[in-house]
Amino acid sequence: MDLFDLKGKTAIVTGAARGIGKATADLLENAGARVFRIDLDAGIICDVADEKQVEKTFRDTGPVDILVNNAGIAVRKNAFDIPLADWERVIDVNVNGLFLCSRVAARGMKAKGGGAIVNLASIMGFSGGLFPNPAYQASKGAVVNLTRALALEFAEHRIRVNAVAPTFVRTPLTEPVFSNPAVLEKVMQHTPLGVLPETADIAAAILFLAGPAARCITGVTLPVDSGYLAR
Repeated sequence: MDLFDLKGKTAIVTGAARGIGKATADLLENAGARVFRIDLDAGIICDVADEKQVEKTFRDTGPVDILVNNAGIAVRKNAFDIPLADWERVIDVNVNGLFLCSRVAARGMKAKGGGAIVNLASIMGFSGGLFPNPAYQASKGAVVNLTRALALEFAEHRIRVNAVAPTFVRTPLTEPVFSNPAVLEKVMQHTPLGVLPETADIAAAILFLAGPAARCITGVTLPVDSGYLAR
């Protein structure tokens, strides 16, 4: 179990007030890490899409060993109707915010001699999706390839960059899916295992990628999707 031991490590989890972020922060703490929880609503208040706020927050926490870029939003409107402001906000949080946090964290990791960054992608980063959601799908596709790009750039500094790509998981963000029986039935039709992951399942994958067990893994996006992408 030493492969999953994070004693002596310091981590930042963005979007940590609820859902996958909270489950991840809790699990990293249980594994021994000191965790700074960043969110707009609770914990350390920070808008990840605001460069000045990000730099101040990371300066206040000091260098970390692990960064989990979990903060994300969705605006479920089709391409005909989504206002440009909504499109831009999704890209700002899901892509620009991830980039800003990764860049600042990596500077500290470089000085420390290494670290691990885990991004939250999505099955929608590999798929056109089941429902119109172009801003979110575009942003998560960007996360998948940005993960690869940063992994290559940061590798010489022993900084690993990976991502997890969940399927539909019950969180406040996905409540519209889970509260609509017809929509949920369509999701289950594309779920070969017949069971959707819980937030704890996503947190477990993040713990794996953040810790010693994955010391030679970088540039990978790991689906936790109950078989969705195997079709």
